[in-house]
Amino acid sequence: MAVDVVSDIVIDKPRDEVAAYAGDPANAPQWYVNIKSVEWQTPPPVRIGSRMSFVAHFLGRRIAYTYEVTELVPATRLVMRTSEAPFPMETTYTWEDAANGATRMSLRNRGNPTGFATILAPFMGIAIKRANTKDLRALKAHLEHDGQPAHR
Repeated sequence: MAVDVVSDIVIDKPRDEVAAYAGDPANAPQWYVNIKSVEWQTPPPVRIGSRMSFVAHFLGRRIAYTYEVTELVPATRLVMRTSEAPFPMETTYTWEDAANGATRMSLRNRGNPTGFATILAPFMGIAIKRANTKDLRALKAHLEHDGQPAHR
């Protein structure tokens, strides 16, 4: 069973600013509740082929994985993929202009769990949606309050 979760939010900041911050993996631990660290495997900045190792805690487990950037349209779209088991995943960020100079950001996670993780797929979708919503709210709070730490 595939997991495909899309969440979005309107952030009262210009698209270039939101995309620059959210699209920089080094900032992920500041707004993703589950991501604890990010380490560049290739030199920054983000470009197609960039690789970053992430350490996260999700559903009570420590998860380490490496994302590779597969698509990049500056300030519009960023796609990263990991093929690591037990849950190969693709994460897509999109940014588009919203009313009054704001930005609509969408966050999509999709993948096909393997092995034992296939049993958990329905629950993972719910948990990912909950986490993504919380993460986007934290990002919004962080960016709209001049870079002050987001309260989660």
